[in-house]
Amino acid sequence: MKISYRVIKSLRRICLYLIAIVIVTWCIGPFVWTIITSVKPAYELASLPPILPSKLTFIHFFRIFSGRHFERYIINSLVVATLTTGICLLVGAPAAYALTRLKGKIAGIILIVVLGVSMFPEISIVSPLFLILRSLNLINTYPALVFPYTTFAMPLTLWILVSYFRELPKQLEEAAEIDGCTPLQGFMKIIVPLAAPGMFTTAILVFIFAWNEFLFALTFTRTIERQTIPVGIAMLPVMYHVPWGSISAASTVVTIPLIVMVFIFQKRIIRGLTAGAIKG
Repeated sequence: MKISYRVIKSLRRICLYLIAIVIVTWCIGPFVWTIITSVKPAYELASLPPILPSKLTFIHFFRIFSGRHFERYIINSLVVATLTTGICLLVGAPAAYALTRLKGKIAGIILIVVLGVSMFPEISIVSPLFLILRSLNLINTYPALVFPYTTFAMPLTLWILVSYFRELPKQLEEAAEIDGCTPLQGFMKIIVPLAAPGMFTTAILVFIFAWNEFLFALTFTRTIERQTIPVGIAMLPVMYHVPWGSISAASTVVTIPLIVMVFIFQKRIIRGLTAGAIKG
């Protein structure tokens, strides 16, 4: 008995939907579980069933904002992530633009060398970085985090912006020169506004990286005045007790803004990431 083409097409579509559902569940499942745990009463945290809480409670959210300096962690993360993003764009945008205008294979070689920096795992260089920062008296300061973050985020910045700048026609620069613009004026007044989607995408990705980084923040900071959110969450457990409710509440508080931001600007992010992928 032959199976019709329509049946085969329907089965393929069902299989694709099932695969998509499994992937989505795998990706968002831990976050959904974290949200559920953050609103569960303490006596239900170690019991299963029920999966859903019998009643909603926000006591865990009140606890993390009362006497745990959580606001200070948020401020530190905002400062470090903002500075890292600003430096990456300020340095990376001109550098990426210059690379797109180099002739021959020099630009490709430079990009490969820069990419090699990000190939080193953080744990392999944390010791020498610590010694360098200590010799410069930068331990437990914002620069102790901003400098390493910028180093690791710069390859991502260059690769995204180079792909975007390559799509911009060189005729725009020539027209700007005819109108009397210097190369710097042409870059600032013409190239940068046109490359705004790519720069916006880069800013979001670099900000998320700096916001979530843990190892350097744990190693290079010592006091609450400079520790970031990931370190603050790691400090919540105490001897003989792990406050899963508070940990889940803190994770929810620091994750939801990033998800909302990515959801709102997802079209711009996709546009920036796919720039240069298709040449017409």
